[in-house]
Amino acid sequence: MPGCFKKTLFTLASLISFVSFILIVVAMGTPKWMTGKILCKTGADLVNATDPELIKFIGEIYYGLFRGGKIRQCGLGGRRSKFTIFPHMVKKLNTGLHVMIIMFLCVAICFSLVSFGFCILNAIKVPYRAITGPAGVCLWNFLAGGFVVLAVTSFMAAVKLHHLTERIANFRENVFQFVVLEERFEDCFWICVASATAHAVNLLLIAISGINFPKIKPKTEEVNVTAEDIMY
Repeated sequence: MPGCFKKTLFTLASLISFVSFILIVVAMGTPKWMTGKILCKTGADLVNATDPELIKFIGEIYYGLFRGGKIRQCGLGGRRSKFTIFPHMVKKLNTGLHVMIIMFLCVAICFSLVSFGFCILNAIKVPYRAITGPAGVCLWNFLAGGFVVLAVTSFMAAVKLHHLTERIANFRENVFQFVVLEERFEDCFWICVASATAHAVNLLLIAISGINFPKIKPKTEEVNVTAEDIMY
């Protein structure tokens, strides 16, 4: 049986792994990874809109890994619309990169659950094999956090290098052209960052669990036996 200190650390690590699993699932299912402001350039050019009038041509957009929505402002009021990434829009995006982001997160979910199970095992008993002990827990947490980092980095590359927001904003727009004025990473993106941080915390906890702290032994008082004690 593991000691009370190690049992507490592994129990906490298992809780963190399960929270990381929940965070990734929530992030994948929520359509707000990115929000931004889009300018209807075609409409603004048609009327030669100046700075005070440009507000009538600035709309909004938001999207996640699977769906999103936008408000088109082309001078005649806002028009709301929603869209899905699969199956049609993904053909206009960088398909390989977008699918890789989803696959990275799915693999991270699996490793988070494996880490959760191994942490529970180490909290209950001391495993005989190294791969099922603290070394294995470190491995699964490192892989889970690493795949989340890969997903986050790939999404940033899709946004900044492959102009993901602009591609989505101009999807099936035959008349108007939209230009991205502002982009902002939203809560779901930062939830994934928090998930990767949680696995880093787990690595720290496992490292602490391997430290052998010196045991404090109570001092024993020396008994002084005198001649008088022997007489009595």
